[in-house]
Amino acid sequence: MNHPKAPDILISEVGPRDGLQSVKAVMSSAHKFTWIDALFASGLREIEVASFVPAKLLPQMADAADVVRHALTLPGLTVMALVPNLRGAQAALAAGVHKITLPVSASQAHSLANVRQSREDMVKTVRAIVQYRNEVAPHVRIEAGISTAFGCTLQGEVPEDDVVWLSASVVEAGVDELGLSDTTGMANPAQVRRLFQKVRAEIGERTGAAHMHNTRGLGLANCLAAYDVGVRTFDSSLAGLGGCPYAPGASGNVVTEDLVFMFEAMGISTGVDIARLIHARQALQQGLPGEPLYGMTPKAGLPQNWRPAS
Repeated sequence: MNHPKAPDILISEVGPRDGLQSVKAVMSSAHKFTWIDALFASGLREIEVASFVPAKLLPQMADAADVVRHALTLPGLTVMALVPNLRGAQAALAAGVHKITLPVSASQAHSLANVRQSREDMVKTVRAIVQYRNEVAPHVRIEAGISTAFGCTLQGEVPEDDVVWLSASVVEAGVDELGLSDTTGMANPAQVRRLFQKVRAEIGERTGAAHMHNTRGLGLANCLAAYDVGVRTFDSSLAGLGGCPYAPGASGNVVTEDLVFMFEAMGISTGVDIARLIHARQALQQGLPGEPLYGMTPKAGLPQNWRPAS
């Protein structure tokens, strides 16, 4: 019996969380369900569907538990949610997520603005969340996303040694994997290669994901640089929606459609049907009428005789 070949890389779609948190409009739960269904139908198998934060801070996420429950009905989907603290982790685990992501900022200024904790206190929070996970849901994976790893609009330069130290600290605290995030879109390919190599030299293969923004047009180049040094998981957002509301100028996640096109055109399989992925933009637009959608591939269309990676 022939089994389908596993994709060469994993595209982790963050639009329903990272994308929606940055827009003023609130997408209805029904439209979120339809959008997530369309993303799943394209072949995406890991989706960050919500964040568990107080509704008064992010009303876009007030229905997080309902969205998770819907996503759990999709067979084979890894359902992820972001949590900034222990209370959020408790709510996410109660909702039944498969994976939680923790934002741990390498910039002290961004950490205080984003989670209202110092970096050192956030490491303690990570340790408490890991301990709670171990007690109530040991099968759930925990990923730490080292945000502002490549620079910060609040602080400016973020020393690479700080990123290495913080990465080692959260791994020691018990996270299962770790990603480096270009929260403010300041990274360049040489920096991406260098920093991923430095962190991997310190903590090994747990350095899994690259979360890049396209703020200055280098998102795809930075993803390719990360791929060249062994990264195989890439966060992106349909139509480039998203950005951190607590980091000035942090616009524009990497566009999922363009990322999939780039890798598939190179012969690197993603498991995603790009035509269905582009079709998923309709569900997004219906849920957020008037919101600008980005992406070069949907605008230009697929080339004649287009063949995805086998």
